[in-house]
Amino acid sequence: MAIGVPSTVAKVLVYQLVLIMLVSLGFSVEGWQKAFSAALGGVAAFIPNLYFALRMSKAAELEADKMLRSFYIGEKVKLLLTALLFILIIQIPNIDIRPLLVGFIAALSVFWFALLMR
Repeated sequence: MAIGVPSTVAKVLVYQLVLIMLVSLGFSVEGWQKAFSAALGGVAAFIPNLYFALRMSKAAELEADKMLRSFYIGEKVKLLLTALLFILIIQIPNIDIRPLLVGFIAALSVFWFALLMR
C-alpha cells in the first residue's frame, strides 16, 4: 500500500462518520433531541466497528489459526460492546428510538455500499 493512501477499512470508517453526521443533521430539523438520538445510534455502530478494525489490523501479521481466533474474539467483543452501548444509551432521558435506530442502521449500511464499490 502506498504511503498516504487510506485503506478500505479506513474509508469505511470515515464514510460511517460522514453518514452519521448527515443523518443527525437531517434529524436536526425535528429538534436537537432527535439529532442527538440519531448521532448516538450511529456511535453505537461506529465504536464497535472501530474496535474491530483496530483488532484486525493488529492480527494481520499473525498465523492463520491465531488470526481466525482473533477474528472470533473480536466479533464477540464487538457484539457485546454494541449491546452495552445500547443499554447505556437507553438510560439517557428523552432518547427517541426511531432516530436512534435510523442512525444505527445508516452507519451499518455503509458496509453494503462498500461491497458495491469493490
